Amino acid sequence: MGKKKRILIVEDEEDMQDLMKIYIKRSGLDVEIHSAFTGEEGVEVYESMMKERKKPDVVIMDLKLPGIDGAEATEKIREIDGKANIYGFTAFFDTRWSDRLMNAGAKGIIPRPIGFSGLVDELKKILGE
Repeated sequence: MGKKKRILIVEDEEDMQDLMKIYIKRSGLDVEIHSAFTGEEGVEVYESMMKERKKPDVVIMDLKLPGIDGAEATEKIREIDGKANIYGFTAFFDTRWSDRLMNAGAKGIIPRPIGFSGLVDELKKILGE
């Protein structure tokens, strides 16, 4: 097996974040999961991981977050790392919210209605697993 992949989840709802982690861990993906509950914290965690030479392979970004939203957090992360691999995971996948996230530099939107198993399938594609 290759090196362990790193995922950063930026999601303000603790229950949602816990469910995402459970499904990802059960999927068999060899990953290290980091998390943040606000946009600001997501930027800080990303920056800290970069300093430790542990760049996230993918960031799963909620759009509606307390403080700075997912689009602004995406912009700030892209300022730190222009090659950041950021994907929105949101129920607002066909709205001005998702447009803002894409314009901020996200690589794509994973629509939340696909569910957690769909999220895992998308992560496998993104991570090349």
